[in-house]
This record gives sequence, C-alpha cells and structure tokens, in this order.
Amino acid sequence: MDESSGTMKELIDYIAKSLVDNSERVEIHEIAGTQTNVIELKVAKEDVGKVIGRNGRTADAIRTILNCGAAKLNKRYILHIIDE
Repeated sequence: MDESSGTMKELIDYIAKSLVDNSERVEIHEIAGTQTNVIELKVAKEDVGKVIGRNGRTADAIRTILNCGAAKLNKRYILHIIDE
C-alpha cells in the first residue's frame, strides 16, 4: 500500500468517526486493484443510518469527497458501506 491510499483511508476514517456514535466500532479495509481501489467502511448497525443519511445524501457526499481526493491522485476509489 502506498502513501496515497493510506491518506484516502485516513480521510474516510476521519469522516466516519465524526458522524457515528460508536467511533470505536468503525473499521476500514482497503482492497487495492489494478485500476480501482475499494474502501469498505464497516460501522455498528445502529450507526448505518447516520453514515448513509436521508435518501443516501450523506453517503453520496462522502463518495464525492473521496472521488475528488482520488482525482488529485489520478486514482479511482469505490466506497462500500457495511453494517455489522
């Protein structure tokens, strides 16, 4: 894993922990591919709604931030939100 992917992982970690009540149950795993990296965000079941937001607006905003950061690095990222 290079420095840039660690930065994107840290960014999602910071955003997710700011949104949820159980910040100690936030887990982030990155799956590096040849063209696209996948970031899996795992939160407590009761916090899934806070991360997704009404009509998915919060999740879309997180993905937009992730894509903007990834564009600066000339990379592509996909965010998957997983509940426990």
